[in-house]
Amino acid sequence: MITVTPGTIQVWSDLLCPFAHVAIHRLTAARDRLGLDVRLDHHTFALELFNGPHPRPGTDSEAVGLGQIAPEAGFRLWSAADWLYPSTVLLAAEAVHAAKAQGLGPAEDLDRALRKAFWLESKSIGHRQVILDVAAETSTVDVIALATALDEGKYRSHVMADHKVAQTDDVTGSPHLFLPDGSSVHNPGIDVRWEGPWAAGYPIARDTDPGWAENLLKSVG
Repeated sequence: MITVTPGTIQVWSDLLCPFAHVAIHRLTAARDRLGLDVRLDHHTFALELFNGPHPRPGTDSEAVGLGQIAPEAGFRLWSAADWLYPSTVLLAAEAVHAAKAQGLGPAEDLDRALRKAFWLESKSIGHRQVILDVAAETSTVDVIALATALDEGKYRSHVMADHKVAQTDDVTGSPHLFLPDGSSVHNPGIDVRWEGPWAAGYPIARDTDPGWAENLLKSVG
């Protein structure tokens, strides 16, 4: 059973999931418009622990489809060298957990900065130095403390503890949002179908509702 602290929304997601990128962007943008004091509590749904290394073709095809649905979230096709593409982001996920030890605010800021670095700037966010450089661009993350935590592996167990929960029926996939009242929603506001095979075709929206974020936030805040 997943329990959620009042005033927060638990977000279970993978950093390389474009649907999560859209959901988190819409949540934070709506929160800013409404001026609500609702925090996001990030948890890891590590797709690579289910499916193996992240496949670039799948990510590229989803970015094309999601970029049409929610261009305001910010999407670019991978433009750096092929060998720099992050096939794993477990260390980046661990970094978000480490930042959470500094507060939900720093964890949110690092999570959003890592997603921006990958989706917009084609940065290899699986690499330790890239993670620390991205963290340094925020104004809230203590980078020295983060580096120490990563080097000591202090929060690796948090990623794996999340994976144990992710393997249960409690969490459907990335993104899955949980509210304090016990309700939850998986991949909110987007209903898609695939045109062609996965990783070769691309997702087409059957229905999209950008207004879901405001309604959800009002129910929490």
